[in-house]
Amino acid sequence: MLNSIKNIFGIPDLRKRVIFTLIILAVYRIGAQIPNPGISASALAEFWESQKGTIFGFIDLFSGRNMSRMTIFALGIMPYISSSIILQLLQVVWPYLERLSKEGEMGRKKITQYTRYGTILICLVQGYGISLFLQSVKAPGGAAVVPNPGLPFQLLTVLTLTTGTVFIMWLGEQISERGIGNGISLIIFAGIVVDLPRGAAGLVSKLRTGDMDPLRIIFLVVLLVVVFAFIVFVERGQRRIPVSYAKRVVGRKIYGGQATHLPLRVNTGGVIPIIFAASIITIPATIAQMIKVPFIQRISQQFGMGMPMYSLFYIAAIIFFTYFYVSIIFNPNDVSDNLRKYGGFIPGIRPGKNTSDFIDGVLSRLTLVGAVYLALVAVLPEFMITGLKVQALPLIGEFLDKNLPNWFTQGMGIDFYFGGTSILIVVGVAMDTMQQIEAQLVMRHYDGFMRRGRVKGRRG
Repeated sequence: MLNSIKNIFGIPDLRKRVIFTLIILAVYRIGAQIPNPGISASALAEFWESQKGTIFGFIDLFSGRNMSRMTIFALGIMPYISSSIILQLLQVVWPYLERLSKEGEMGRKKITQYTRYGTILICLVQGYGISLFLQSVKAPGGAAVVPNPGLPFQLLTVLTLTTGTVFIMWLGEQISERGIGNGISLIIFAGIVVDLPRGAAGLVSKLRTGDMDPLRIIFLVVLLVVVFAFIVFVERGQRRIPVSYAKRVVGRKIYGGQATHLPLRVNTGGVIPIIFAASIITIPATIAQMIKVPFIQRISQQFGMGMPMYSLFYIAAIIFFTYFYVSIIFNPNDVSDNLRKYGGFIPGIRPGKNTSDFIDGVLSRLTLVGAVYLALVAVLPEFMITGLKVQALPLIGEFLDKNLPNWFTQGMGIDFYFGGTSILIVVGVAMDTMQQIEAQLVMRHYDGFMRRGRVKGRRG
């Protein structure tokens, strides 16, 4: 590992890319400390303490905790992600975008341009909505979050938040073009892991004050290691479908005749299904914060973290959006047509519809495994924190609450720093970044991180 890191900084081009990426991330973290003008910091902090479990807390994760502090990067990169997802969905129903997606580099640039326009439009709408919302809310103590509301504050907030998101989008593109790649993902990654030392310090503080015993902390560390290892194992998992290519004679040359495979990832959808599901499942709690109606309040309580209704709908939503998103990004018919076009076939399967049906069947089974895996990773940390509030179940709730162990109904009192979504993002981005650096090293005839034994330098 140390020799591989030494090789990275020994290659001038790769060293420049790594240093450039670190500088851009440092610029992002500096901007994350600049507050938005016109807001009371103390009142805002009190207000955000009451917003845990709502969609605002979920968006705060992707803004690198900038939303809770209302910095100039408060919207984060979420508008860009939303715009990208909308464009992907539109490619299925809008023939014009579908044609652009198949036109190669020029089509990709055009879609990227539309994504940027969509990002600005979403920022304008969200920025204005946030400015109105901040003007209307007060901290639990009664202090106004915005001491001087009005049109100047609204315009300034919209301009500041939109500019901040556009600047983050530009930083991400610079990392992708001139850095080590995965610019947008690395920015989200940096926003999540930047508070890791604070979380570790919190655990140490609880250990010193006696709020958490050493055995529980050891259990937490071991559990995190196991969860991370499990995520790495599944994220690298593939179902390789064998593919053979028939020999073709073109002039005096013979093409094809080799055997390869079609890799299908276990988790084809990535973290996107969890993002969709979490956004949907937190809407009732968010609406209840704005509409003080007893009936709506009772419904929102059933969708609180740890409630059976919340867990059931959360798992169902993850499974649904996993199938939905995979059906959008992977088309078995296109894969079958491409195989037939280049003379490829799956042994024992007839080309055409039979091939597409076979791939679709394999993908459906893999998607189910991936959906269950995503649901498990997303729900497990929350279950460890809050348990399952079975007393809310009708008829049998009281009986289960009395007979089930306390750790099942009340949780283990373990405060996870990483939630399920953030774990997937951190591990996924780290693996992708490592693979990109690995490819750069191998391309320059260096051994990468994955090679066992002594790491060698360039030969000759």
